[in-house]
Amino acid sequence: MADSLKTLYLEKVVPKLTEEFGYTNPHQVPKLTKVTVNRGLGEASNNAKALESSISELANITGQRPVVTRAKKAIAGFKIREGMPVGVKVTLRADRMYAFTNRLINLTLPRIRDFRGVSPRSFDGRGNYTLGLREQLIFPEVEYDSVDQIRGMDITIVTTANSDEEGRALLKELGMPFRDN
Repeated sequence: MADSLKTLYLEKVVPKLTEEFGYTNPHQVPKLTKVTVNRGLGEASNNAKALESSISELANITGQRPVVTRAKKAIAGFKIREGMPVGVKVTLRADRMYAFTNRLINLTLPRIRDFRGVSPRSFDGRGNYTLGLREQLIFPEVEYDSVDQIRGMDITIVTTANSDEEGRALLKELGMPFRDN
């Protein structure tokens, strides 16, 4: 499955982007470097069960065990002390990255209710794309009965593109369903 997206990239995307942007070297063509899946958990400090269920859900979704992110400094207003768990994240590279991105584009996003495409404005200025999801139930790996609470997550797709235009062209060629604005 990971092979299909990688093969699509090598056989179709590289020649198309080389022609479109006039690259002289195949290494100039933007490519995916990593995908990070992040979930902030404000309630993790006083609810260990939320942390455990998030760890198992993200491990299920990505196929890789997440890392617990901890607070760098204390924030009294949020009742957070330094070193408290505040979220979980997974960084995917190579084959797992391609497999996850393939599943995200072809299986998960079409399952969103009233889906009209993802926003083409969520680029950071350097060709990286961040997508926020409101619930984890859209992933086929998550069973409805095993979910204790609906929680969202952020998915960041990091590319080697130099501009948003190049990043958008790369993701569009890989099949990302951008909506027309």
